[in-house]
Amino acid sequence: MHRIQYLLAFTFLLSAFGLKAASILIPMDEAQKDHLKSYGIAFWVLKNGEEVDWLLNYRGGSFVTKYDPKTENECKVRGVSYEVLADDKVSQIIAQINDPSVNMDVVKLQTAPRMAVYSPKTGVKPADDAVILVLKYAEIPFDLVYDEEVLRGDLNKYDWLHLHHEDFTGQYSKESRGRYAEKFQEIKASQEATAKKFGYSKVSKMKLAVAQNICSFCAGGGFLLAMCSGADSFDIALAAQNTDIVDEQYDGDPPDPQAQSKLDFSRTLAFQNFTVVTGSYPSGRSGGRFSNIDVSNTRHIAQEDDFFTLFDFSAKWDVIPSMLTQNHERVIKGFMGLATAFDERKIKSTVTIMGELKSANEARYIHGEYGKGQWTFYGGHDPENYQYNPNEPPTDLSLHPNSPGYRLILNNVLFPAAKKKKLKT
Repeated sequence: MHRIQYLLAFTFLLSAFGLKAASILIPMDEAQKDHLKSYGIAFWVLKNGEEVDWLLNYRGGSFVTKYDPKTENECKVRGVSYEVLADDKVSQIIAQINDPSVNMDVVKLQTAPRMAVYSPKTGVKPADDAVILVLKYAEIPFDLVYDEEVLRGDLNKYDWLHLHHEDFTGQYSKESRGRYAEKFQEIKASQEATAKKFGYSKVSKMKLAVAQNICSFCAGGGFLLAMCSGADSFDIALAAQNTDIVDEQYDGDPPDPQAQSKLDFSRTLAFQNFTVVTGSYPSGRSGGRFSNIDVSNTRHIAQEDDFFTLFDFSAKWDVIPSMLTQNHERVIKGFMGLATAFDERKIKSTVTIMGELKSANEARYIHGEYGKGQWTFYGGHDPENYQYNPNEPPTDLSLHPNSPGYRLILNNVLFPAAKKKKLKT
């Protein structure tokens, strides 16, 4: 008997014996056919005004919601594995989770966050950003915003913001040569026009204003996820707000020779005591693309050895990092990007490291608080493409529906929906 037929028969038997099919469990362990679309189901339930219980560390971080034929049908349509549970079974699971001796907890998700992705609206393929790719695959709605929307103050419309692999230092990712030369000129012209429109003399000054507005969004209670160079260049721009670190070929004048001594690390979210690279790329390879925060060009790790391990947090006490690290695997395949991994020696002591390659002092997945808000930085470009090439076709996530690396992105998507009093850290 097929699984769907079995579930229908099971539901009929429950009714026949007077038992209520109270809940739908979406397992997130190896029994799940499509982990990524499962997050989309949870988001869909929230968007429809219902609640979802996130069972931390129970079967890979499973979801439970009250039984509704519409939810069951949505699971079938999207190809998501589910189980129909009676009241007594749900009670048994909750009792197991509430046992003080086990590392599990229940987090109630109540309201779907309003989603935005900071990314150019033209000239960017879905493959250019893993978050855009997985949000579309999971069928989670979002808006695109970029410099104009941020500078106009539109971020107050949203609860959650992702930063694509942007260069917030105003150096256009230092991609002015070779196969990137044409793209560089196009991006440079577009961003210079926006800077002029808003009264900024340089793109670097405009990008700094954008970064500061994003900081204000986070400080006011917003949730921020940045990947790849969107993470390290963001902090570098904030630290360099009182100096000029941009090379002449990008803004028409040389950088401040005293720039390093003028960096203000009190302005940053995650990183400190780093050294900026003021020259062009690839001449600055030994020090990284923007600074020595990223270890992309100094690491010597073969692809077959490139993994990072998620920390095992206390679900009952360290609820936030526990939510952000829910997975069916604890060892995650590494992947490269403009910013691949962060030197742990450059990370502030207040930051929580959630995933690392300890032998190389590399942090891949980190989290912290800023004002009333939360932020997460995730190194690398695409969890299912080890070394991304812009000429490649987009990653087909239907071939990777159980991706542990992509699950970390989607943990951040549901995190803001959590009932606030459940956040104990």
